[in-house]
Amino acid sequence: MQKITTYLWFDNQAEEAAAFYTSLFKDSRVLHVQRHGEAGPGPAGTAMVVTFELAGQRFIALNGGPQFRFTEAISLYVECESQAEVDDLWARLTEGGEESHCGWLKDRYGLSWQLIPRGMEQLLSDPDPARSQRAMQAMLGMQKIDLQAMEAAANG
Repeated sequence: MQKITTYLWFDNQAEEAAAFYTSLFKDSRVLHVQRHGEAGPGPAGTAMVVTFELAGQRFIALNGGPQFRFTEAISLYVECESQAEVDDLWARLTEGGEESHCGWLKDRYGLSWQLIPRGMEQLLSDPDPARSQRAMQAMLGMQKIDLQAMEAAANG
């Protein structure tokens, strides 16, 4: 069992968000939906808490109301297997959301994500400082990460 679980506060879209997120990743599913009863506090039958897994990692989503919003101070970091995976997730997560810089985006619910292709960290940590700096300069000019473009820049 997972000891630490990320708990996400939504206004009233927890069930919708969980369904969307689980559609994006293999080994993902909604585990449980706790619904409001006649006593409330929300309308009877609507989702209060949704427990779900993304790629085997458990999350809990609460419909807590509009008091709190997501900020970039926390994000979900996704190490993508390929550029095609980065491209696909980027397109799906930015639909109704917004692009940011250096692989960051906000989805339609305001949650921040980082979509990072496998190999990027190694490129930025290259033992040749000039090579790693050229890769970093290329990355700083990107919204969605393009690892091939970063490698081309690193190679001069």
